[in-house]
Amino acid sequence: MTTIDEVIKELDEIIIDCLKKSSTSGYFAVLYKKVTVRVKEGIRNNFFDNGEMMETLDVIFAKRYIDAYKNYADGNQVTHSWKRSFELTNDNSITVLQHILSGINAHINLDLGIAAYETTRKTNIHELKNDFDRINEILSDMVHEVQHNLTTIWPPLRFILQKTGTADDLLVDFSMELARDGAWEFAVLLADNKEPAIPNLIEERDRKVSDKIKLISPSGFALKLIFNLISIFEKGSVPDKINSLKEEL
Repeated sequence: MTTIDEVIKELDEIIIDCLKKSSTSGYFAVLYKKVTVRVKEGIRNNFFDNGEMMETLDVIFAKRYIDAYKNYADGNQVTHSWKRSFELTNDNSITVLQHILSGINAHINLDLGIAAYETTRKTNIHELKNDFDRINEILSDMVHEVQHNLTTIWPPLRFILQKTGTADDLLVDFSMELARDGAWEFAVLLADNKEPAIPNLIEERDRKVSDKIKLISPSGFALKLIFNLISIFEKGSVPDKINSLKEEL
């Protein structure tokens, strides 16, 4: 892949595959396609300082997810973060919200920093900072839009989130604040180190990010209860839910 249009085509194929397999991986794929479309629109409308660099970043970033999806499906090795995320697809008690958060964890907390580093290997990574922040504006908007649209599809979720600020804080804090700052710091860390140190730094980061899956599958009674309540109101088959998200997002 070398263009955003090719990325979008690959994401469409993943969504179709998830629909055929009734795979909950489709929830994140739908969200990610929407983010990619918005990045494409941003480049076209001069939202970014350097549209060409943003397209390169988008392709490198997306390729990490697409490769992870295909490699896991084929039984090949993937990062610890994606392995933990894809393993959740076998848990029928996990909500749509949790599936999306698990994808955000692996892709933003690990992949985004690596993609930023790889995009700027021949330049100064700090030249990317303004556009990196703009990418995160898009991601942040999409996370809030996901929450809004999930409450549209399953109205009781709105009541649950309003009455339990904990779940709402979990979505915002986990997916964006930690990810935004952590991804950039990780990208700068990679850029500041010599090539031989990069694999070990990525491995260390990968293990830390994979451990954050505990926030998505909490053992605490309160959050468990909240997610269990949410799951009660998620009616329909997996393909039904994927199609609902496609329509709403």
